[in-house]
Amino acid sequence: MQIQPYLFFEGRCEEALNFYRDQLGANIVTMMRFSEAPPMGGEPPAEGCAGGPPPDTTKIMHAEFRIGATTLMASDGMASGKPTFAGISLSMLVADVKEAERLFGLLGDGGQVQMPLGPTFFSPGFGMVADRFGVSWMVVVQAPGQSPS
Repeated sequence: MQIQPYLFFEGRCEEALNFYRDQLGANIVTMMRFSEAPPMGGEPPAEGCAGGPPPDTTKIMHAEFRIGATTLMASDGMASGKPTFAGISLSMLVADVKEAERLFGLLGDGGQVQMPLGPTFFSPGFGMVADRFGVSWMVVVQAPGQSPS
């Protein structure tokens, strides 16, 4: 079994994908706009996924991207302009404090620090930051002797 995060950026998906590509080295594997979706039953969709009006056809219906060894999926959803990422955080395990500081700074640019990066009892460096899209990240430096998951 495999579980993959699926992020709904509500209208900012392409911007988020470009940000993750430029700042974290993400590889965009697949990106399909609503305009590229095949019609359902030979007819164009009369409503969106949640029963409302279909979103702007230039918006991203589905994307798959990789950051390191992790595959994530994303969409503009219904492009409401109001993404909510409450109750979840993406955890990033890095090799050293210098790399943690670099990534924490990149993610925090235009975002909000929730807990400054610093040493803890379980890691030489740990911090929490919400990026400019509202996605919460926990940056964790791998403790000596700890193997990556």
